[in-house]
Amino acid sequence: MSHSETERLILRPLTGDDFDDYAAMLSDPEVAGALAESVGTSPADAWRSLAMFIGHREIRGYSHWALVEKATGEFVGRAGPWRPHGFPGLGVGWCLARKHWGKGYATEAGRAALRYCFDELGAGEVVSVILPGNQPSIAVAERIGHRHLRDITYRGQLVHLYGQSA
Repeated sequence: MSHSETERLILRPLTGDDFDDYAAMLSDPEVAGALAESVGTSPADAWRSLAMFIGHREIRGYSHWALVEKATGEFVGRAGPWRPHGFPGLGVGWCLARKHWGKGYATEAGRAALRYCFDELGAGEVVSVILPGNQPSIAVAERIGHRHLRDITYRGQLVHLYGQSA
């Protein structure tokens, strides 16, 4: 998918041009600390994270998208389909800059990602990995139709596995 839209967001591939906004988003310890894919807050950490998502698209043919607010053209964050090596299934995830929390953008993008997984990738099940205590992400998962499946160990930490079938 090269470009898609939801009611309020443009969903487009992440690129190197997103680095400054991406690094600013991940420099916030609350943003970085909420991610099950552990990432630091330095510019070098943001570079590796952004490169990982761009590389995932090269390897798998899909990845998280840059989320851009239609009304302002502002970078909101990233969200989309995801299945890195060792992940417990085809997943959807989201990460938004803190100034965009509470606007419903993660839910909007999460629903678009689910549709993409089921309609374009032919998924039978889609999951999300969420850190215990991350109530905002649990709420997003539930709003997009996920339910708690079980707790698993992922990358050495206990996480909640949420998901749903087609």
